[in-house]
Amino acid sequence: MLAAMPPPPSATPRDVPVIRDGGDACPGALRLHAADDGHLARVRLPGGLLTTRQAAALADAADRHGDGHLELTSRGNVQLRGLPDACGADLARLLDAAGLLPAPTHERVRNIVATPLSGCGGSTRPDVLPWVREFDRLLCADPGAAALSGRFLFAFDDGRGDVAALDPDVTVLAGAADRALLRLGAAVDAVEVTWADAPGAALLAAAYFLDTVAAAGTKAWRVAELPPEQTLTAEEFAVRLTESGVAAGYVQDAARPHAAPPRPGPHGPQSLCSLIPLGRLSTAQWRTLLAVAEEGAGELRLTPWRSVVLPDAPADASARLAAAGLVVAPGSPWETVTACTGRPGCAKSHADVRADARAVAERAAGPLPVHWSGCARRCGHPRGTAWVDVVATPDGYTVTPPAPGPRAVRDDLAPYADRDPHGAQARYGAQAPPGPEPSHVPRAMDGPTAAERLAAAVTAARTLPQTPQVP
Repeated sequence: MLAAMPPPPSATPRDVPVIRDGGDACPGALRLHAADDGHLARVRLPGGLLTTRQAAALADAADRHGDGHLELTSRGNVQLRGLPDACGADLARLLDAAGLLPAPTHERVRNIVATPLSGCGGSTRPDVLPWVREFDRLLCADPGAAALSGRFLFAFDDGRGDVAALDPDVTVLAGAADRALLRLGAAVDAVEVTWADAPGAALLAAAYFLDTVAAAGTKAWRVAELPPEQTLTAEEFAVRLTESGVAAGYVQDAARPHAAPPRPGPHGPQSLCSLIPLGRLSTAQWRTLLAVAEEGAGELRLTPWRSVVLPDAPADASARLAAAGLVVAPGSPWETVTACTGRPGCAKSHADVRADARAVAERAAGPLPVHWSGCARRCGHPRGTAWVDVVATPDGYTVTPPAPGPRAVRDDLAPYADRDPHGAQARYGAQAPPGPEPSHVPRAMDGPTAAERLAAAVTAARTLPQTPQVP
């Protein structure tokens, strides 16, 4: 059995079940999404794994059909924007030739994240990437799995707890002595199986979810959306596994490690993590990554934190990527700045938030934990409350400091902090300080002066409030 570890931030509480009346409109590589700047395609990359040949095909697609850029998503996938309506068939042929569409009927359900440094030189943890490849094969071969939504998430964690902290629907957590834990949603209990059975057990977990959805009749897309009376339990899952011929044990209060994502810079003897500012890069920058990867292990690993890990990178990799405008050392403001699409890609956005985020980041010294939203929907907001919340309005920006959490953290650790995502008042009552007051920066001027005012407001808001420790 795995040793107990401190818990990660808790999941969003569920007061009432989510009722889904419409179909799942999540975009894919074959189902394009219409945006203000053209159509959008989302290419699923299980585990974030790409060969250099596949990476080259994505760059060709962005140049031939898109706006010449690639976007990295919070699940380690790639998006192409600015696509014309009539490019679907040619795009599909290009992606299929590169092996990026192994099962067209399942292409939107291949939502699989994995520890990006798993198996890299110097690590003593199990390598979970073979599990990812085997699970993807099993997933694509199972007709029933095509019924999963485009948002259902699988995570294969090598035991450190980085992707396990992303609220997956099914988590496979590697342990020692040929054992692995499987957790369903945010449950505290889990089942224990052998390493060899882990990929198949993850697929059976998806079947358990789909069976429960059919019985509940809610059309839930994710485990957290099931009504309380239909909650998935590790105890019942262990029984289902045993009946399917998989030896499984029921584990109460199972291990819940929680680790920070890899920061920009070298990891181990040769691996290099490069951060992509705002998750968007030109095909020229992408091809620089590709060239460096070809001189190394011949693969790229896209992370859920909009960075790229290059195993066995050459000695001059950092210098080449830095010259291309990518971040290859910790401490950059870009390490903790995120933003939604904003204008011109989103019709609901009140501002070009990416341009404003860049203007403020250029004036920042060190990490700046802030998320920029073009409207009150706050699309893409990072999990938790350790972030300055900057929301565009018709006449400016509202800047809200981070909400009080269970403990104060340093600025450079803010995006990875174990903070209460539900508000300290609800959890700690009178011991919690009042929530922070937002400020408003009007759009009364343009250019450097406006950027300086925004930078001053964001910098003032980023100081995290002290919160009393609670047993």
